Amino acid sequence: MEKENIYAKRIDQVQMSSIRVVMEKVEKLKSQGKSVVSLCAGEPDFNTPEGIKKATIEALNNNQTHYSSNRGYLGLRQKVAQLLKEQTTVDYDSDQEIIMTCGCSEAINNACLAFIEPGDEVIIFTPAFVSYQNTVLLCEGIPVEIPLKASNEFQIDIEELKSKITNKTKMMIINNPSNPTGAVYQKETLEKVCQLARENNILILADEIYNQLDYEKQYVSIASFENMKDYTIIVNGFSKAYAMTGWRMGYIAASKKHIDHILKVHQYTTTSQMTFAQIGMAKAIDQEDVKKEVQHMIQTFHERRTFIMEQLDQCENLSYIKPHGAFYIMVDVSKTGFNGQEFADKLLDYGVAVVPASGFGKGLNNFIRISFASSKENIEEAFSRIKNLLSELKEK
Repeated sequence: MEKENIYAKRIDQVQMSSIRVVMEKVEKLKSQGKSVVSLCAGEPDFNTPEGIKKATIEALNNNQTHYSSNRGYLGLRQKVAQLLKEQTTVDYDSDQEIIMTCGCSEAINNACLAFIEPGDEVIIFTPAFVSYQNTVLLCEGIPVEIPLKASNEFQIDIEELKSKITNKTKMMIINNPSNPTGAVYQKETLEKVCQLARENNILILADEIYNQLDYEKQYVSIASFENMKDYTIIVNGFSKAYAMTGWRMGYIAASKKHIDHILKVHQYTTTSQMTFAQIGMAKAIDQEDVKKEVQHMIQTFHERRTFIMEQLDQCENLSYIKPHGAFYIMVDVSKTGFNGQEFADKLLDYGVAVVPASGFGKGLNNFIRISFASSKENIEEAFSRIKNLLSELKEK
């Protein structure tokens, strides 16, 4: 094409996902016949519960293959409203305050596009999921990073937050429990965050996709605090706790006035979620066997968290911040003499894939993120290789 500068300038600021970069390297190495244990992806290694698959196949065989409402199949929205009531204590009208989306990522995108205008500032607590900053940039907003300190277990510093709020602050994005840190934010801290949001008329985009992976029962939804429903946009879905990453089933919950605006974005992006999948999920989500499978997965992640910390305790020159939720652990590799990127590259030579934490925000060059969304056998094999690398480094 002869014409120069055909690409939107906003794209120039957007970075490729550091997670996907590692995953592509892994696929390339595996295609060459090399053995790689991947602890980089945030994807449960379990199968989707049988009841959900069976109900979805039944819906497909019954030819439930046409459009649903743009808002999503009402039967599933009703189930989501019940789930939200249990998890947040807040009532959401299934008819007017919930939209089913194609994954939590679409929910994040739609919420940002509906509210962020060029020049709006959006506070992002880092380390943070890679989508937040890049989605804000696509909206031509200004990401304002607030780096959370490892020495404070990646908890929010209220005084630091106060110093970053300006008359241009439109939104805060809070992921609780957090990817990549595994932090679950303290109730007292969140209460102060909510007070600041109300006082300064700031929306909170609450990404609560990991809320069922809360190992010490510390999670509290932003929406549950006094008068916060109108200030909160909840994004969530079934990918993590239900092992349904490929199904792309997410949702947004907010007050009607917010949902009416978000719906306009959703209508002109994906239109609607897969009808047969929604019908299958609505039928199966309350089944006892499905609930048991979900609880089994959550318990297994809990056990893996313990196991991976035990393995790290045996690794000289590696330290970590204990995760309280999600299925990630942040590891400081600075005592090895390498930064996170260098150590991750070295590990890949030994057949272990992890993510350098530098892609999650500023000041994280010495960290890597390890996912324990993999079998105990894989984790054990990965740490055998990690210990081999550490032994060789010690001998040099």
